[in-house]
Amino acid sequence: MFDIKREGEQHRNLSYQDANCLGCGICVEICPTDSLRLGPIVPIARGLIEMDLVSINADSCVFCGLCSVACPFEALSLNIDGINVKDMEEYPIWEVESIVDDDDCIYCGRCYEVCPQDSIIFKRNLPETKDLVRGEIDIDEDKCIYCAYCAELCPVGAIDIKNIPTSSIDLLNNSIDVDLSKCVFCGVCKRICPENAIYEVCATCMYSDEIKTPKITGNTFIVEESCVSCSWCSEICPSDAISIVKPFEGKLELIETDEKICKGDSCHACQDVCSCNAVSIIDGKSVTNLDFCNLCGACVTACPQNIRVVSRTTMKLNNINSETWNNILKTLLAGK
Repeated sequence: MFDIKREGEQHRNLSYQDANCLGCGICVEICPTDSLRLGPIVPIARGLIEMDLVSINADSCVFCGLCSVACPFEALSLNIDGINVKDMEEYPIWEVESIVDDDDCIYCGRCYEVCPQDSIIFKRNLPETKDLVRGEIDIDEDKCIYCAYCAELCPVGAIDIKNIPTSSIDLLNNSIDVDLSKCVFCGVCKRICPENAIYEVCATCMYSDEIKTPKITGNTFIVEESCVSCSWCSEICPSDAISIVKPFEGKLELIETDEKICKGDSCHACQDVCSCNAVSIIDGKSVTNLDFCNLCGACVTACPQNIRVVSRTTMKLNNINSETWNNILKTLLAGK
């Protein structure tokens, strides 16, 4: 992480957050003063060395903001007099988005489980068991021998037996409890008890008209600052509640020659640096699933054989008013 400043008529502040950086090298490619350097991304990704993916020469940086604007992943930010240039009308802006439609979300949590960047905040509120089932249960501890059959067979883990005796001395220290917030009054414990020590009656059916229909509530939120637009969440969402607009469209190819071939099984550098979990090694070769790829190009930079090529056909960066900037930013569409 770095944070450099320049004082003058304007106070300019350029900051870098390594946690958001993918090691794609886009900022390095477009820097007009060659002030940015990309570190050894493969050893860093593998945890062999600890350092930032990008470093800067503060003496040569002119604080133009191109790197900040070109970064689709919120790793670089230029502030002018305390205002982020991405919030200024005269600067370009990425038209990317990661949105969850609350009306369609069913709070299944699948997006939360698959997100490779832990960018999804998920919370689900389920009704309590006691509001869905009714009944009575009681254990006669004078009859109970603490055999633990009931606890081991309880399908919801509602029965807790403490201090199962290992000798006659421990016998008086035993206890058995039923957690009524879990119990569904299924009767398994009653039927398995060898001493008929358990009394249980299910009244759910009797009171079924009084039991409310279960309602599930919650919240699913994508933290856009750390989202890498991989689309795992939208692809796996069963209710199509998530919309992802990626920064680039295009393709990524593996172009082998007689001299240079993919050594996926022994290398897997591309897989290690991919922040989208889009790369797999299949039959000894690297295979990229473009459904989950954001075309950042980190795998291209990492490939020691130089046989990976990313071709971007369009980018969602709009409001480019400067012809100079337009020419520089268009280089992102060139093959890499």
